[in-house]
Amino acid sequence: MSKATYEAARKQYARIGVDTEKALASLAAIPISMHCWQGDDVGGFENDLGASGGIQTTGNYPGKARTPAELMADIDKAFSLIPGRHRLNLHACYAVFEDGKKVDRDKLEPKHFRAWVDFAKKRRIGLDFNPTFFSHPLADGLTLASEDPRVRAFWIRHGIQCLKIAEYFGKELGSPCGVNFWVPDGFKDDPTDRFGPRKRLKESYDKIFKYRYNKKLCVPTIESKLFGIGVESCTPGSHEFYLCYAMKNNLLCLLDTGHFHISENVADKISSLMLFSGKVAFHVSRPVRWDSDHVIRFNDDVRACAHEIVRLGPKNFLIALDYFDASINRIAAWVLGMRNMQKALLEALLEPTKTLVGLQNARQYTEQLVLQEELKTYPLAAVWEEFCSRAGLPADESWMKDVLDYEQKVLLARK
Repeated sequence: MSKATYEAARKQYARIGVDTEKALASLAAIPISMHCWQGDDVGGFENDLGASGGIQTTGNYPGKARTPAELMADIDKAFSLIPGRHRLNLHACYAVFEDGKKVDRDKLEPKHFRAWVDFAKKRRIGLDFNPTFFSHPLADGLTLASEDPRVRAFWIRHGIQCLKIAEYFGKELGSPCGVNFWVPDGFKDDPTDRFGPRKRLKESYDKIFKYRYNKKLCVPTIESKLFGIGVESCTPGSHEFYLCYAMKNNLLCLLDTGHFHISENVADKISSLMLFSGKVAFHVSRPVRWDSDHVIRFNDDVRACAHEIVRLGPKNFLIALDYFDASINRIAAWVLGMRNMQKALLEALLEPTKTLVGLQNARQYTEQLVLQEELKTYPLAAVWEEFCSRAGLPADESWMKDVLDYEQKVLLARK
């Protein structure tokens, strides 16, 4: 495509009241938090055992990052192929023990993440964070909802330490750190007592959030999950549990697009949360029959969520990606997912929202439907190419050549 192609697209959108230059500027200002755990299959640096306890990564593509230096290099390569400046999302299991002295998760401190702060400062990006309630000897079915008070106490201490680490990120980087709490607690078969585990989960969170964190530095979010491997029948941390807890305790209830039944429209939930909380936290994944964390595609689910984000104001959202596919090149998985999310946001930014809302409010549903459908063939690709061109990046699949070159020179050398 050429500048003439973009100019033609700009004029076509202008005829329906859409300013493509404004859309491009808006997209450049929307940060997406890229998840570090795609680079090593949610392994972390504590041991070589891999993900477990409600987490499973499938595939054995060569070149997995094994050290902090390798993971950081891979993240840099991914960021170099993604337009804009974004954020990086960490899990607690990615602590870097620079002195070689490892500590258990309930004793993690900000100093164990100094290397990540230095990494972020050099790249002028913000960091987000997640306690790691899985892949641990004490993550056997139940953590914060455990019937064992010693297990609960351990994970409560871990949660509090993670709030302190998030504060450290916010202070050092001058950008509030979103810290997301998700636990894999649940039952494989129907439990007799559902109330007890939920009561224990609530009491555990009460103790964690009793810590008086700095709200200017740290933004806690809590995330539901309806089912998963080994917890098919009941999760104490259901959507209803977290929604009620968030509303009562002035927290954000995070929506993960992979944590609901496959036929649910997660985008439809966004406006309800926004109405009562003013902000919405979001993890974008792609379930295939279950929460299988496939790389996100530019599909109807992602596009619907992006439209809601843009309509309600991107500044009111914490947007992060959350998937881990070990069956394909991990850097390509990062780049493809991030670029697909950006394409979805751009499509939403090119929507004549005021016109469509006016038609809806006038009950001109036929006209609304026609415009909604015709927009699907408007020249989004030309505007996306202009966005990438201004960032010095290709808009098409040719970025994959760079990834494959990196694979040959770097990834395949990891034995």
